[in-house]
Amino acid sequence: MKINVEGLKKVYKKGKQALNGIDLEINNGLFGLLGPNGAGKSTMINILAGLVTKTMGNVNIWGMDIDKDPRNAKMAIGIVPQELNIDPFFTPRALLNIHAGLYGIPENERRTEEILDMIGLLDKAEAYARTLSGGMRRRLLIGKAMVHNPPILVLDEPTAGVDVELRQQLWENVLEMNKKGTTVVLTTHYLEEAQELCDEIAIINHGKLIVHDSKRELLARIDAKRLSVTVLEPLDVIPDNLNAFETELSKDEKGRSVLTFSYHARKITAGTLLGAVAEAKLTIHDVSTDEADLEDIFLQLTRNSPDKNAA
Repeated sequence: MKINVEGLKKVYKKGKQALNGIDLEINNGLFGLLGPNGAGKSTMINILAGLVTKTMGNVNIWGMDIDKDPRNAKMAIGIVPQELNIDPFFTPRALLNIHAGLYGIPENERRTEEILDMIGLLDKAEAYARTLSGGMRRRLLIGKAMVHNPPILVLDEPTAGVDVELRQQLWENVLEMNKKGTTVVLTTHYLEEAQELCDEIAIINHGKLIVHDSKRELLARIDAKRLSVTVLEPLDVIPDNLNAFETELSKDEKGRSVLTFSYHARKITAGTLLGAVAEAKLTIHDVSTDEADLEDIFLQLTRNSPDKNAA
């Protein structure tokens, strides 16, 4: 396993508990670490990075204990923070070289040009960081985290404040690194990103791990669906045989009647509902479905999660 966390706790001054007994394993692939503001995600990442001292528990990175072998544990992980903490008076090439030097990487082993090309900043290699756009600075942060070629890359809200085009470029870079074997841990408030990109997802709330599962299994937890059927016949009331289901009647923008069925896929199929519409002698004009997504699951789990006085 790439990261193993057991019984991780962090209590700040005045008893403010940020993490309350986290047990978590992260292996290959692209892993999503989600949670509301103040859930404890950043505290956990800062512990992995060696920036915050844990109160209790064990943390292993790439098989190395962060207490017993902190130097090599840090070498196995690259952290991309939320904040754009880049010296404005250095160029991207200089920043990557300086960062590589801090990790003790000899000049002849540095991958500065390769990384600049990978993050799309080779043409800006000699530009002062202060002249770079926000999206370019984000990419530069990823480059800094990759200078020591870590097998694990942690991205803490990497697309915050980045426009759609730059967000796509960032994810192309990250997915390419993942294909080459880098394990990527992502925290994000853009749940559609996590749903699209991540293989596994863990959700933290009030300092406790409330779920950890594959994306497929998580999405299967909520089987609530909605089926909307637009019919050609004008309707003022719901046909009697359709009252056996949870049905709503409305009109679309063109005044056509729309029957919306709310149902659970484990109990009933869309085919059964369409069959019932046909039995009512209605002519189907259009059909659309609405299934649960990661946002639905996230909201359900975090709303039901008890507050344990965590930050």
